[in-house]
Amino acid sequence: MSEHLGDPTPEQVAADLTNVVGRFVRRLRGASPGSGLSPTQRSVLSRLDREGPATTAGLARAEFVRPQSMRMTVGALESLALVERTPDPDDGRQSVLSLTDEGRRTLADARAAKQSWLSVAVAEELDPAERRQLADAVELLERLVGK
Repeated sequence: MSEHLGDPTPEQVAADLTNVVGRFVRRLRGASPGSGLSPTQRSVLSRLDREGPATTAGLARAEFVRPQSMRMTVGALESLALVERTPDPDDGRQSVLSLTDEGRRTLADARAAKQSWLSVAVAEELDPAERRQLADAVELLERLVGK
């Protein structure tokens, strides 16, 4: 983080926050087990878990990638038995993808590893007053992203 004399400008806070959040996300990714999944594959699994079944085209739009790229991602996840394809009840020409039990387990394992790393880091690196400050910062971040 950069040092600021006086009150930081919104631009300074935004730049510092972008930097630290990027490093934080990389540390979290490194804490998950060696599943061999790409960031896009993990993101698709998380999206299917949060939002439910989706078409390949819908996933491509949501992940901001080309449909051809998403087909490759989905194909890899299917080959690992992490997602399954079923006919779309609204359009028989399409299919929808959903998580398998193995996909849910893989996602749960990755989330548990991240949570464990972060819990240990918070316990070891922060005193009680700093933990309170971090909890307050989380509330501010929730306001920024709209929960």
